[in-house]
Amino acid sequence: MKIYLTAIIKAKEAYREEVAAVLQNMVLHTRKEEACELYSLHQGIEDKNLFTFYEIWKSKEGLDEHNQQPYIKAFGALVEEKLEERPVVLLTSLI
Repeated sequence: MKIYLTAIIKAKEAYREEVAAVLQNMVLHTRKEEACELYSLHQGIEDKNLFTFYEIWKSKEGLDEHNQQPYIKAFGALVEEKLEERPVVLLTSLI
């Protein structure tokens, strides 16, 4: 079963560029993963500190493997210090 994921990330203004660079690195590597069908990163128009991922994964197992990659763990290291709040992650299936 495919997994559809939306993640909402709010960077602290002072760290916006650093967070954006880490997120863009995630895109570069994640799009090469076999289980990844779509991995798009968006930045807010009115709020440049707001980033949103739209993702489609072939399977839950593929998503689980993705979450163990070093570039994803590097993002995890930013959460406490450089984000306004913990990311909101919505996992859904198509109905």
